[in-house]
Amino acid sequence: MEGMTATTARRVLLAAPRGYCAGVDRAVIAVEQALEQYGAPVYVRKEIVHNKYVVRTLEKKGAIFVDETEEVPEGNIVIFSAHGVAPEVHDEAASRKLASIDATCPLVTKVHKEAQRFASEDYDILLIGHEGHEEVIGTMGEAPDRIHLVDGPEDVAGLEVRDENRLVWLSQTTLSVDETMETVGKLQERFPALVSPPSDDICYATQNRQVAVKQIGADADLVIVVGSKNSSNSVRLVEVALQAGARASYLVDFADEIDEAWLDGVTTVGVTSGASVPEILVEGVLDWLAERGYGDVEIVKSAEERIQFSLPKELRRDLRAEAAALGAAEADPA
Repeated sequence: MEGMTATTARRVLLAAPRGYCAGVDRAVIAVEQALEQYGAPVYVRKEIVHNKYVVRTLEKKGAIFVDETEEVPEGNIVIFSAHGVAPEVHDEAASRKLASIDATCPLVTKVHKEAQRFASEDYDILLIGHEGHEEVIGTMGEAPDRIHLVDGPEDVAGLEVRDENRLVWLSQTTLSVDETMETVGKLQERFPALVSPPSDDICYATQNRQVAVKQIGADADLVIVVGSKNSSNSVRLVEVALQAGARASYLVDFADEIDEAWLDGVTTVGVTSGASVPEILVEGVLDWLAERGYGDVEIVKSAEERIQFSLPKELRRDLRAEAAALGAAEADPA
């Protein structure tokens, strides 16, 4: 590698927190528990989370991923992804006599409920998010005649609303905090009466991972973000790393996607992962780097995460029923 000497200290700055958030953990476990509880196949509408490895692993266990509810044979089980769905999707599942399990992240559900409430109070809702993202589609479905998508500051000038005095902004949960607030600033300039949501919509895990990558990005020559290209929060981490001062940053699903040329002249490599990435993929990247002389790993910790979410209510109900039945059978073996 050009510019490196035998005595150059090579190191890795490993971001903490990184990887799985509580919502992703809940969604993945929901699919695993459903397969165990009901047997294969279990159908999942869209990718349960945006990660190639997770999807492939669940497919091997018997999960079948479909794009639309109509692809699920009548009478089967369908799981809705962590990104949430519009009310009409629930209606479609019911009309096809599907047993649905809603694995929507509770933080996304919070945004859905905010949309419902503000729409019922006759507000127009300015939803900051990326067009076509599954989470955005689901949220907009809660009040399609009241929600206007704002895909960045450049969209603000062209907005047309019914009443500038009854406006509220909401956001996709996986955006860049800095870019979102830039958009909010533009919206507030144009609509001074704009109301903010009761609490921040960008999820705690997205914010924590961005804070962590800012810390390592400021000191790293190269930042490797482990995550899939359709993962919004993973893509944002690359952008945040570059904004924080990293000379280069790349998104990879697996260690074998790393280009050795990226290491030319690099002494410090930052490593992090998106909120839908299992730790085994990060370990693969660390092993790959260690084989090339980057074995000194320093953990850069910016926050503690202890949040956990309970399983979807449909699964909890059936697991309780099974436990009760087993208990009754043991009490009365005859």
